Amino acid sequence: MKITKLTTYIVPPRWLFVKVETDEGISGWGEPIVEGRALTVEAAVHELADYLIGKDPFLIEDHWNVMYRGGFYRGGAVHMSAIAGIDQALWDIKGKALNVPVHQLLGGQCRDRIKVYSWIGGDRPSDVARNAREMVERGFTALKLNGAEELQIVDSYAKIDAIVETIGTVRDAVGPHVGIGADFHGRVHRPMAKVLAKALDPFRLMFIEEPVLSENYEALKEIANHTSTPIALGERLYSRWDFKNILSGGYVDIIQPDLSHAGGITECRKIASMAEAYDIALAPHCPLGPIALAACLQIDAVSYNAFIQEQSLNIHYNQDNDILDYITNREVFDYKDGFVSIPQGPGLGVEVDEAYVIERAKTGHRWRNPVWRHEDGSFAEW
Repeated sequence: MKITKLTTYIVPPRWLFVKVETDEGISGWGEPIVEGRALTVEAAVHELADYLIGKDPFLIEDHWNVMYRGGFYRGGAVHMSAIAGIDQALWDIKGKALNVPVHQLLGGQCRDRIKVYSWIGGDRPSDVARNAREMVERGFTALKLNGAEELQIVDSYAKIDAIVETIGTVRDAVGPHVGIGADFHGRVHRPMAKVLAKALDPFRLMFIEEPVLSENYEALKEIANHTSTPIALGERLYSRWDFKNILSGGYVDIIQPDLSHAGGITECRKIASMAEAYDIALAPHCPLGPIALAACLQIDAVSYNAFIQEQSLNIHYNQDNDILDYITNREVFDYKDGFVSIPQGPGLGVEVDEAYVIERAKTGHRWRNPVWRHEDGSFAEW
């Protein structure tokens, strides 16, 4: 079997899909994307295609090494996301060719299902609380929300009080035992992060996510000394080498590699195993499409330390299309009692509706994240 073609599709709301074809008629799908940089990643995918055409798709480990190491300059969001989508597609091909799910090729599943959480949004505490109650009524037992608006490097306690009010309102709305993740989104700097983390302790959060930007990871140890809440981080780390210092330094309790950013299934399998050696939990990041979610579930299936999976069904980003729109076997994501079942179909387990993908690619997207500014006019992290 030989790889014959790679085709990319930029589709709403903010995703990029890649189809890898072979001379035996078996194709695989992947989701390489950096949100807001879809065209750049698309170009990187086609640069990597120059090497892959004519190669045996089964040699995934070797292809990963060549794609990563063969260009001399390596790593970073764009390069690793391009590799990630291709890697997902290669695993999809291999699973389909052998008529087994990818997790069977990775050693076999160690769980039948995994807990999922849903994003909640809203502009006021009452809105957020109402949305949280609705998600719990739909069966979710864990939620995540943006835990902070823009904060300057040193800011007022009025903003801390507002954040505490929002989180407290949500906790009151859903009761004491629903998991709540508070995503700081890297918006908070070191001086305020420790203040905020300590202030949120009474709400018994499931985790605090990205209390500071990943590049400021050395601040995490001090922040951890101000809170008993688990600290999660990793969506903006792209390889096992990026995670190495985070894991060995004891800075976090939960890692969140994104299988569409951090080198795909091949690399995230290794990252998950590294984390297990440090007794650190795994919660893959995935506010993306159906192929990315299916890839995450393959890793969740075989990773002992995986405990929860992010998913984007009905997320606020998905205004034009949602994750089920692009697949024909919508039952594959079987949500029940706050869990989703591990897919059992060959490859990634999702059947992409190629005709619909082609149609929506005619519209495409140029999604960009907002640009925020502080009251003084300086740039604020989104």
